[in-house]
Amino acid sequence: MKNEKRSAFVTIVGIPNVGKSSLLNRILGQKIAIVSSKPQTTRTRIMGVFTEDDDQLVFIDTPGLHKPKTELGQFMVKAINESVDGGDVAVLVIDATKDEVAKGENSMIEKLKHSHMPAILAINKIDCLKNKKEQLLEIILRYSSLFDFDAVVPLSAQTGEGVDALLGELKKHTVGGGHFFPGDELTDQPEKVLAAEMIREKILRLTDKEIPHGVAVVIERMKQRDGINILDIDATIYCERDTHKGILIGKGGSMLKKISTYARQDMENFFDCKVNLQTWIKVKEDWRNRRALLSNFGYDSKNFD
Repeated sequence: MKNEKRSAFVTIVGIPNVGKSSLLNRILGQKIAIVSSKPQTTRTRIMGVFTEDDDQLVFIDTPGLHKPKTELGQFMVKAINESVDGGDVAVLVIDATKDEVAKGENSMIEKLKHSHMPAILAINKIDCLKNKKEQLLEIILRYSSLFDFDAVVPLSAQTGEGVDALLGELKKHTVGGGHFFPGDELTDQPEKVLAAEMIREKILRLTDKEIPHGVAVVIERMKQRDGINILDIDATIYCERDTHKGILIGKGGSMLKKISTYARQDMENFFDCKVNLQTWIKVKEDWRNRRALLSNFGYDSKNFD
């Protein structure tokens, strides 16, 4: 049937730091998933929606597969498993610069085998290869020996090379029955969640070592001013130690000011209005292992068992 609206749910999987969130942002043409050089940046399943003509691809960007060490880590791993079980097609994103199949990638391939879900291998970061043809051939042989991928697509989330080819392969898996989201919708994430993630991204980029993984951000208030194009946002940053609080505040409040300024700029670009952002820092010791707090911070308690 001509002009029938078609859809598919696409699960993006891979180990930390291979560029899953960068790829999703490139496809959507808008940043909805936070990106940093630190592993486990993504904590939840972030849904992005790509609509082009009659085809709609609903992407689920999962946390990087890792061995959980906290209750939060268990939540993240369960989010991956549920996404693999619930999609129509998977995209396994790998780093072209790595010389071997990672242990986590082997585990993910085994999950794909058991799910019987078709999968596409996306070889990311090809812009970093020196001998592209030779190295790509080695990578394709290495991974194709482990799984019968429906397609292999070399690409660069950084430059956009190969992304259209990936979309073309994914569209082959769409089926009729209509679209799940309006054509102009980019994500199912609530605005408060997006704002909180923008702040957390700046913390990830501006701080180091153990601090980023011990931080959660909650938007306490988000309200448009009456008759004025200004959005007031109040946010609380939770950390696990008093020493972390001091680092996040910085000398004379310099670090908190920098985090807030960069986050506000992202918010203004995304929400297309002026933003008045106020941030506070509170200490909640060991919050990553306290289920009640995890639930309050937006990590659904039903996903821990």
